[in-house]
Amino acid sequence: MNQIDNGTIHYRDELIRKLIHLFSLSIPVIYYFIPTTTAATILGILTVIALIMDLGRYLSPAFGKFFYKIFGFLLRKHELDHKKRNLNGATYVLIAAFLGVLIFPKVIFVTAFAILIVSDTSAALIGRKFGKIKFLRKSLEGTLAFFISASIVIFFTPKVGNLGAEYLIGFIAAFIGAIVENLSFGIADDNISVPFSIGFIMWGLYSLWLPNLELILKNVPV
Repeated sequence: MNQIDNGTIHYRDELIRKLIHLFSLSIPVIYYFIPTTTAATILGILTVIALIMDLGRYLSPAFGKFFYKIFGFLLRKHELDHKKRNLNGATYVLIAAFLGVLIFPKVIFVTAFAILIVSDTSAALIGRKFGKIKFLRKSLEGTLAFFISASIVIFFTPKVGNLGAEYLIGFIAAFIGAIVENLSFGIADDNISVPFSIGFIMWGLYSLWLPNLELILKNVPV
């Protein structure tokens, strides 16, 4: 979320929402140290629980009242629509993490998901606080915040061979991710579109530029 307007929730609540969002950074960090099967099992269970809770608020008035009492101030307008029954951002994060672990090589998932967490937060907070210049669907300031923070993340995420081309692949994917995040509002949840666009771009560029490089991290559980 990187809007040029005032958003659909108070900026203070947006800040709390994004601070909670940052805790999701534990997903790629923990996944780096555990086998894929273990990560997929844990994320699968958490995703099912999140879906039950998220859909339960629409189906059960009593549970909905309890849910909104605790989390209601963090939900955006479209997440409160009982006709469309949209999922909330946290559920989408878990869905993206679960599917991403199953689909992508670990080195790509860790990078793509870390960018989602750090850069989506940066884009939202900077875009809402300082966004003045309209760029595509959101603000130029928020989109730049996404790309800059994503580029910083690239320096800290694991590389297979520590080759210069791997950093270039990361920067290109970060740029694409920034554009996708900008365009995602009203089209698709960016918790899904951002990590998957980054992940597939990275995977494609690795296959194109470094076809002989096996995307396996040494001394890391698979």
